Amino acid sequence: MKLRLAVIVGSTRSGRFGPTVADWFAGRAAKRGDFDLDLIDLATANLPPTLTDGDEPTPAEVAVLAPRLAAADAFAVVTPEYNNSFPAPLKTALDWYYEEWHAKPVAIVSYGRESGGLYAAAQLRQIFTELHAVTIHHTVTLPCYWQQFAADGSWPRPGAGYDASAKTTLDQLAWWAEALREARTKHPYQP
Repeated sequence: MKLRLAVIVGSTRSGRFGPTVADWFAGRAAKRGDFDLDLIDLATANLPPTLTDGDEPTPAEVAVLAPRLAAADAFAVVTPEYNNSFPAPLKTALDWYYEEWHAKPVAIVSYGRESGGLYAAAQLRQIFTELHAVTIHHTVTLPCYWQQFAADGSWPRPGAGYDASAKTTLDQLAWWAEALREARTKHPYQP
């Protein structure tokens, strides 16, 4: 049975590069044949920026996305790094949900200037730990990503080394997704 991988585009900024990175990573995952993909773009999810109290009704946009997250066996979060962190809409999306993240692996695909988004990735690891998710060890980092366009305008250019990094990340993600899906099936996770 294929693993369901939700690839989340964490940037909603105008002119963002996130969809390009997410499409590339999802393409690498699709070629493997062991993942069913669900591309979730936070720019079109329209999650409210203000969280409600527990006794208030769940906003419709939040309710629509919840089953997609709950159905995922694994996540790949594609995030830029802004001011040594990740974007606020991504944090809001993480905070709207709780059980949906439990006992599932998360791969982080980050991009930015020289750090390649490592500061954003480090902060996301802390948050996912609090959400009872497992961030995998390998992170795809894309430093100075704008320099990796090929002459024909495609991205990334051959030889960038990104494909090898994606393969290692997807190998680890598939291993953890399979192991945790089996564990959740045998023993439902209790935080």
